Amino acid sequence: MIERHLLSAAALLALSATAAIAADEAKAVKRPAIKSNRWQEDWSVLADPALRTQPLDSLKYLPFSPGDPGTYISFGANLRERFETNNAPSFGIGGVARDNYVIERAQFHIDLHLFEDWQVFTQFEDDRAFGKSSIGPADADKVDLRLAFVSYSHDFDAGTFKARVGRQDFAFDLQRFVSSRDGPNVRQSFDAVWADWETGPWRFIGFVSQPVQYRNDKAFDDTSNGDFRFSTLRVERQVLGTNELSAYYSLYQKRNAHYLDGSGDEDRHIFDTRFAGSSNGLDWDLEGMGQVGSVGDKDIRAWAIGARGGYTFEDASWTPRLGLQFDMASGDRHPGDGTVGTFNPLFPNGYYFALAGYTGYTNLIHLKPSITVKPTDNMTLMAAVGLQWRQTTADAIYVQPNQPLAGTAGRGGAWTGAYGQIRLDYAFNANLTGAIEAVHYEIGDAIRKAGGHDGNYLGVQLTFAW
Repeated sequence: MIERHLLSAAALLALSATAAIAADEAKAVKRPAIKSNRWQEDWSVLADPALRTQPLDSLKYLPFSPGDPGTYISFGANLRERFETNNAPSFGIGGVARDNYVIERAQFHIDLHLFEDWQVFTQFEDDRAFGKSSIGPADADKVDLRLAFVSYSHDFDAGTFKARVGRQDFAFDLQRFVSSRDGPNVRQSFDAVWADWETGPWRFIGFVSQPVQYRNDKAFDDTSNGDFRFSTLRVERQVLGTNELSAYYSLYQKRNAHYLDGSGDEDRHIFDTRFAGSSNGLDWDLEGMGQVGSVGDKDIRAWAIGARGGYTFEDASWTPRLGLQFDMASGDRHPGDGTVGTFNPLFPNGYYFALAGYTGYTNLIHLKPSITVKPTDNMTLMAAVGLQWRQTTADAIYVQPNQPLAGTAGRGGAWTGAYGQIRLDYAFNANLTGAIEAVHYEIGDAIRKAGGHDGNYLGVQLTFAW
């Protein structure tokens, strides 16, 4: 009898343990978060009917076979509306006056997953700029094919292999120099062949690409060709825990490039290294880049460094983070000497400095202290002050992405100006987010003597993603 009771108790304990494990697994499986890069989402978890809790979930996960949850098709969409007002685009230099407008980005994608390892992703994008006085390639693009690629991913005993072929986007690190350009209206895509291998703490990446060139004349007229190429070999390693050390070499080739001190075919060899991580409330991101090569009949010798760090008081109310950012990029110190020293920021992030566009990552010294707080779990508030100088007065002052201000090269002092920035981000729910950003820029004498004036920018944004 005692033995029977002991066996029954053991069986109950085993059943309880099994139930607890099942409950933990159920908690661990949840709906995927919507990401900036929609192709990185995996909706196969909706094979569990209990997780289909939102309207139109039947379109987020359409399996081809009930016995194969890894083979399915998923649909999704994004809509971003942003009102912007700027009393001094390019500080008012070049006849640009106050501008008030609405930019709209609409995206729709089809995501096909096959047999666990394969993915075919297609995304269409339509970008409009309503009321904008000056429209460039990053502002508007009639409906076109933004992404269309085939990818393969497989886990081997030694590591994981991934490959993508087709029109795609990619970004590195803080997106100082290689970004998907999410700040402006038109995101940057590349027609590329990409491969990477991950094993233990190592990751090796290689790709060859032709950046997509955007046109707004008619639908489906975007193109890329051999006149513009960007190729990279990159290695990453986790060190000291989960901190990341990385380095890469890139070849940037562009026909008929133009700089203030040189023009012609550009062949730019790029060497970059970065160390980033966090520990006990402290976070840091340090990056340096050197560039050599030629543009036309002139040599290239350019460089840049970027550092961003901060400390978060995790146990304090609103979890404040005190941050400090420092950036420096070379300009051309001696025009006419046969060497172009102007740094090329490649494919920079439009909001690395501020959405106002007053600051380009060229011929720059930039210091920016900031404070960030979270009054609620859904709200983030940041305030910062930026101080700017030129690295050399022989070169121009530049605005985003790398446009020189007329009348500033070789004129005026090094002091560019100072700006204040306030940004509020709020997540209404998993699908709807909002943001408000305001920037006031007090210019220095070099810009004022060139005909510029102080700048004021305000952006109000709503983003819906399904």
